[in-house]
Amino acid sequence: MTDDLMKYDKMVEDALRGVVRKALQHALDKGLPGDHHFYLTFRTTAPGVSIPDYLHDQYPEEMTIVLQHQYWDLTIEDEKFTVTLSFKNRPADLVIPFAALSGFVDPSVKFGLQFTVESDGKISVPTIRPEGDLVPVSETIETESLADETTANEDGTADGAEVVSLDQFRKK
Repeated sequence: MTDDLMKYDKMVEDALRGVVRKALQHALDKGLPGDHHFYLTFRTTAPGVSIPDYLHDQYPEEMTIVLQHQYWDLTIEDEKFTVTLSFKNRPADLVIPFAALSGFVDPSVKFGLQFTVESDGKISVPTIRPEGDLVPVSETIETESLADETTANEDGTADGAEVVSLDQFRKK
């Protein structure tokens, strides 16, 4: 298999992080309509993340925040967002680069995204979860072995990777 010089996995991840950016921008511009609210999970050790020390001590690797009723000073930039939240009645300023996000869920419409990219040459494609729950991706796909893993079943259909149409998730 040839090397992916186009870096499609990065393009897909950037595009899906753009969905999160646009959802946050909508919340900033117009508020959260109806029952919409966001669960944002991020890696606390990722470059550019800034959270108070007491939160980092409590969440040394990953943290999930909720944007619903009580959040302040939301700002969105190209590469990051900032928000003030209250933890045990203490305001905390958080700076979260979009690259640090590992999950996004809006449970009001059962929509979720999970972001995982391994740095050891393996990739996991970000997962769209229409049922709204983030499920850890336990398996990664080695890019070199993708071509070798597809085999034909007895009926001639391919076994291995599955192409899923997004049409099944659209409202009709």
